[in-house]
Amino acid sequence: MEEEEQRRSLMFLLTYMLLKRRRDLSNANTQRRNEIQRRIRHRQYFFQRQRRMLMMMIAGGIRSNVRIRTRPWTNTPRSDWWERVVMTEFQPSDWLDKFRMSRETFFYLCEKLRPRLARQDTSFRLALPVEKRVAVALWRLASNVEYRTISTLFGVGKSTVCRCVRDMCHAIVALLSSIYLRTPTEQELEDSAQLFHSYSGFPHCVATITTLHTAIITPSSNSSDYANPAGWLSVLSQVAVSGRGHFWDVCASFPGGTDPAEILQNSSLWFTAAEGGLSPARTPIFMGKPLRYVLLGEACYPLQSWLMKAYPEQKSQRGCHAALPEPQQLFNRRLSRALRTSSEALLRLRARWQCLSKRNDCGLDVVPTMILACCILHNVCESHGDAFKAEWQVEVCEAENPQPGHKPLASTSTDQNDAEEVRGLFCDYFQLQRA
Repeated sequence: MEEEEQRRSLMFLLTYMLLKRRRDLSNANTQRRNEIQRRIRHRQYFFQRQRRMLMMMIAGGIRSNVRIRTRPWTNTPRSDWWERVVMTEFQPSDWLDKFRMSRETFFYLCEKLRPRLARQDTSFRLALPVEKRVAVALWRLASNVEYRTISTLFGVGKSTVCRCVRDMCHAIVALLSSIYLRTPTEQELEDSAQLFHSYSGFPHCVATITTLHTAIITPSSNSSDYANPAGWLSVLSQVAVSGRGHFWDVCASFPGGTDPAEILQNSSLWFTAAEGGLSPARTPIFMGKPLRYVLLGEACYPLQSWLMKAYPEQKSQRGCHAALPEPQQLFNRRLSRALRTSSEALLRLRARWQCLSKRNDCGLDVVPTMILACCILHNVCESHGDAFKAEWQVEVCEAENPQPGHKPLASTSTDQNDAEEVRGLFCDYFQLQRA
């Protein structure tokens, strides 16, 4: 009986192996036939292309008095506005109004982006110069006007405008991130700490963390995830701002309904700061104790030894808000004053690049890159000392939706035990300075 069972199992195994072998051979034959057919189609296409090129060469060598009207590449009328007006007649104020940067910064940007944006001329048409491609994209970022308007202004097609915006944003992120959006050096950390201390009175701080909501059109899927606390659809970004108002770290592409604490805890900034990457190798001394530099955040972030936030309001037994002790109130006032640095930097960012202040009609595959590119361009303009006009801020404040607030984060297990001690040191420092 056992031998019969073994024989039956063996027969079943052999049958399975034969069927599998037959299926593998059949699949191999099918793949071989498909490959042969693909090569035949490729060869036919190659021969047809050679034949067409030969006929074009023959036709080009024959002189004829018959004038053949060719189909235009674009229906947009030609315009010499860029060459005749912008390049020759624009004044410094015009460059600042239209492109949000000086003429010198504009050509500096063109040279930096030339390796990625330069295109070769063809026998059919001339490629757009890098300067014109950058100007088209900057006009879109600065004004957020429709592609059709920019197309008519520069004498290019709407698809060309869209391509210029996309290509320039990707080029900025690829070529300029390592220069203008990077982890600061030790000297930059010390300079930022001094600026926070002198401007807001908050010592031992090198950056503030905040959020930026960019309005978008309704996505094709999961649109409810993009509804922010204010009720409108947006893409949420996390930014770290230095004492100079420059952006050091930007995390974009998150739906507007995402919890800011979740974004921070999964970002590279969290791991860099937790490991001491935002503090000199030699730990500075504060209030007689070695203490790494800290960051300041809003109430929606978790309290850490390197991340300070305001003391929460206390409630009495009757449910009413109770007054905080005087040291804690003083700490909250100084922290609120320091957080103005990030809010002012974001306001300047949205005022200079109004594609972030108005509803952005680009796809979700472009918006995150556009946000990063605008933050880098902000750093470029601020580093080159380009002027900023106050009327830009007034225009943005009147037109855009207010940035939504986030719910305060209660104490959780992620709060470190020594975070309260660090916050207490700052309270003691402010009390001593007040005395």
